Amino acid sequence: MAITRIYLASPLGFSEAGRHFSSSVLVPFVRRLGYEVLDPWALTDRRKIDAVQKMEYGPARREAWRTLNREIGASNRAAIDEARGMIAVLDGVDVDSGTAAEIGYAFARGKLIVGYRGDFRLSADNEGSTVNLQVEHFIRESGGTIVERYEDLEPALASLRGGTA
Repeated sequence: MAITRIYLASPLGFSEAGRHFSSSVLVPFVRRLGYEVLDPWALTDRRKIDAVQKMEYGPARREAWRTLNREIGASNRAAIDEARGMIAVLDGVDVDSGTAAEIGYAFARGKLIVGYRGDFRLSADNEGSTVNLQVEHFIRESGGTIVERYEDLEPALASLRGGTA
C-alpha cells in the first residue's frame, strides 16, 4: 500500500522562526505519523529563488520572478492534486492569503483539510468562528476540523488512513 500524502499549506517559510518550527517540529511529527509531507517550501529548488533575488532590480528581474512564480504555483497545484489531504497552518492575525487560496483549491478538489492554529490571538469574523468564516467553512465541510495543538493532528487525520495518493 502506498504511503498517504499530505500537503502542508502554510506561511511558515517566510520567517526564520517559522522555518525552524516547520522543519524541526511539524514536518517530522507528521512524518512520524506515517504520512508523506508535500511541503511547498521544499518543492522549488532554492537555488532558483536565490538566483532571482540576486538579480539587479529592473525589468529582467521582474520577468524572472513572473516566470518563477508560474512555476512555483503550478508545482504547488500539482502537489495538492497528488495529496489525499491537507494540513493548513492558520496562525497570524488573519489566515495567510496563499494558505487561504490553497485551502479553497483543496476543498474544490475534494481533499480533507485539517487546520492547525496554535496562535491564541483572535482572528475570526465573529465569536462563532475560529478564523475567517469562509476558510473555516471549507475546512469543516471537507470533513476536517481545526486543532490548537499540532499533537492533535493524528486523530484529525485518521480518516485518511488506508488510502493511496
